[in-house]
Amino acid sequence: MTISLVKGQKIDLTKGNAGLSKITVGLGWDPVQKRSFFGSKKVDIDCDASALLLDENGKLTGKNLVCFHNLKSPDGSVVHSGDNRTGEGDGDDEQINIDLARVPANIQRILVVVNIYDCVNRKQDFGMIASAYIRVLNQASQQELVRFNLTDNYSGKTALIVGEVYRHSGEWKFNAIGEGSFAAHIDLLAREYQ
Repeated sequence: MTISLVKGQKIDLTKGNAGLSKITVGLGWDPVQKRSFFGSKKVDIDCDASALLLDENGKLTGKNLVCFHNLKSPDGSVVHSGDNRTGEGDGDDEQINIDLARVPANIQRILVVVNIYDCVNRKQDFGMIASAYIRVLNQASQQELVRFNLTDNYSGKTALIVGEVYRHSGEWKFNAIGEGSFAAHIDLLAREYQ
């Protein structure tokens, strides 16, 4: 059974799901149809999902940024599915697979973010995106455990801090964050955590 979250809500992932060790974090979005006198037209927007593996101080250390240009964490516990440049089609546009049992002990939080590639040159922001969501699935069964639909107005924002998977008292939990940012590139957003 899927649990739908609202912004700021936290939920346990592993305590209530005995044996859960591998999850998939799926992210999806659709470009807004641009309407004109001649009809509607799809705007091509390249959103990129990324994961920042943070230590107990909320800091990104080493090469613990998993994104379109670095598809795997150094230890292999977090793996990105690859870049989807259009947001076309149903279902997840990008996925991040996490092997919770292999995440190094010094990593306390896995922050999941989405940014718009080349947003400054293309003059694009998250006001041009519709139906954005994040969900967490049990990798073994493909059962959706958690879903968070992003419904706030993110006009002007070029990155979203969507949610985080984090450790608490020996268990893994999920936090629905849904905060916008003006970071124009994933590398700029990552610097905020160094």
